[in-house]
Amino acid sequence: MPQLSLQTPLGALTLSEDDGAIVAVDWGWGRDQEPTTLLMQARDQMHQYLDGERQVFELPIRPEGTSYQRQVWAALASISYGQTWTYAAVAKVAGGGPRSVGQANRCNPLPIIIPCHRVIAAHGIGGYSGAEGLDTKRYLLQLEARSA
Repeated sequence: MPQLSLQTPLGALTLSEDDGAIVAVDWGWGRDQEPTTLLMQARDQMHQYLDGERQVFELPIRPEGTSYQRQVWAALASISYGQTWTYAAVAKVAGGGPRSVGQANRCNPLPIIIPCHRVIAAHGIGGYSGAEGLDTKRYLLQLEARSA
């Protein structure tokens, strides 16, 4: 599976491609680097996003997960840049409850591209499983608030 890593303000990220679609964004530097045209486009779009110059990713994606997880991720993709929804609001769209939405968020294979960081608790910020946890979530929310 082709991968391409990049340095960001959040640390190293590795993008993975499979059969013409981005399938993963992982925290850390990947061992094998194979810069395909799609991965270089994804890298450029990620840099543009983190520089506050891009609000929407325009990439073919194929996140692997259960049917329910994919429903939740589709709901997340509809949250506008700079906006937040509660876990309960996502559950109203995708089904389930706030806890199951949180579990699906935790399994999101495309953090940032599928904006799970835009989901907050009814009373507080909630959790975040990527990189430095809540510090990363706060960084992404503040980036979007400044650029929106």
